[in-house]
Parts: sequence; C-alpha cells; structure tokens
Amino acid sequence: MSILIVFNHQPYDGSDVVYNGLRLAKTLQTKNEEVRIFLMNDAVDLARDAAKKPEFYDYDLVKILKNLYLNGIKLKACGTCQARCGINKNEPYFKDKIKGTMIDLANWVISSDKILTF
Repeated sequence: MSILIVFNHQPYDGSDVVYNGLRLAKTLQTKNEEVRIFLMNDAVDLARDAAKKPEFYDYDLVKILKNLYLNGIKLKACGTCQARCGINKNEPYFKDKIKGTMIDLANWVISSDKILTF
C-alpha cells in the first residue's frame, strides 16, 4: 500500500502535530508500507538544517525526518514554499533533490492508496 503524508504545520509550534505525523510515518514504514512525505507551507522548515530544535522541545524533528529519509521514505518539499514559508525562508533544504513541485504532489496523490495531512 502507498501512503502519502502531507505536512503543512510549522514543526516547532508548541504542539505535537508534526511529531505525531513523523511517528506515524516511522510506524507505517516498519510495517513495510510505502510511505511518501510531502512538505508544504511552514512544514518546509522540517527539511532545513537551519531549523534548530528549541530548548523546550524533547525531540529534534529535523533529525527524525532525516533518519526517515535515509531509511527509504520518499520525501519532497515544496519548491515554491522554500522562498515563501517557514521561519527560515530562503534557507536551503538539506538535500537539493527533495525540492518538489505541484506536479510531484499531484502524481503522488493520484498514485497513493491513502492520503493523510498533518
């Protein structure tokens, strides 16, 4: 089964929304599901080394995402949002090849069995 998770939420906003989405992605991956993550809006900060874990946070969400990516989860971050969104506007993504487009997102939506948003 192919599962697309779309993140829109700022990573370190005081809630566990992004953390819980990343936990779900990891759990689905351990169950051998094909997991794809697309970052949009302020969630693109998850793909930036410039986004640092605040002292009040227990988990480094950028590090969690990187580990998921290194372990085979497919990842795209909105190219337009790179310059428009997040606290770290215009900062590069940790890998250039993760920069995505609406065409990438549309193709993933069409080919996914399930789509979740966080």
